[in-house]
Amino acid sequence: MDIINKKIKVAQYGTQHGHAASVLSTMLANPFVDVAGVYEPDIDIRNSLIKDSTYPWNSVTFFKNVNDLFAKDIFAVASEGSNIQSLQHTYDLLENGKHVFYDKPAGDNFALFSKCIELAKKKNLYLQMGYMFRNHSGFQIIADIVKSNRLGIIHSIRAHMSTKIQEPMRKQISSHKGGIFFDLAGHMIDQIVYLLGSPNKITSFIRKDFTLTPNFSDNCLSVFEYENALAFIDISSNEPPPLSRRFEVYGSKGSLIMEPFEPAQTVRVNIPSENPNEVYLQVKDYATSFTSSDTARYSEGFSDFINVITNDIPPRRTYEHEIAVQETLLKAVGLI
Repeated sequence: MDIINKKIKVAQYGTQHGHAASVLSTMLANPFVDVAGVYEPDIDIRNSLIKDSTYPWNSVTFFKNVNDLFAKDIFAVASEGSNIQSLQHTYDLLENGKHVFYDKPAGDNFALFSKCIELAKKKNLYLQMGYMFRNHSGFQIIADIVKSNRLGIIHSIRAHMSTKIQEPMRKQISSHKGGIFFDLAGHMIDQIVYLLGSPNKITSFIRKDFTLTPNFSDNCLSVFEYENALAFIDISSNEPPPLSRRFEVYGSKGSLIMEPFEPAQTVRVNIPSENPNEVYLQVKDYATSFTSSDTARYSEGFSDFINVITNDIPPRRTYEHEIAVQETLLKAVGLI
């Protein structure tokens, strides 16, 4: 299909994911996409959104039947239900021949997610996880430096990605073992597994320290052990803004520190110089500073999704990587 000359029809299944409104806004803004409609299975929520006068809900058609998503002219669907719903939604979409943009994380049933991957392969469909930092300029800079061996042998990665959430989101997340770690850690695991692969051993501290929401893990740390490296991820649900989200990589030749990574600013680099006339690049911000808006973090990833399914280009992450990320997350929270 020639993406330049023809828009493709897409739809959205569900509205209860934390990124649902942003992903829908992204699809509406994409010049190569025609949004056919949205299906929300909860009738009360659907009726409420139909009456909602705010963007993006006031700019779409709401389907009344799930089978409307499976119409032949709909090429792809964004799976944006709550995490308790979206894994089965994704399987149903693949079974009905749709490419799927599946927002994180991939549920808590590893066997079913594995079936989704196998189904996508069997039907020659594309399933892309919505880990929004894959197109993030700072993480791309870090990956380029690490994979070019300019940082030497990596011995430590530290990732801090806390947030501040209230009810009812805490209640929704509490249905998953691991709580806030289950909800957010996949973003950091996606980066760490891309750099180091799957860990040999995982030790986690999944704690409930300050919220009153029943069964909600709110203060968590996980340690990944590799043959010659350690990776640490800590996530809390009680960090007031502005958030201090931070990603650090330490190697035998130097270090890379990005703080904050949302909103993105710069990467502090301490590595051998790229300039052959310089012996060493002292601690400084990356020469080309970068920015990343809330919209950009979704739009670039979704554009990748559209490019893969229309122009047959290789995806940023393989299915083997998607499986490894989900397996690592579920091991970290004790589900496998």
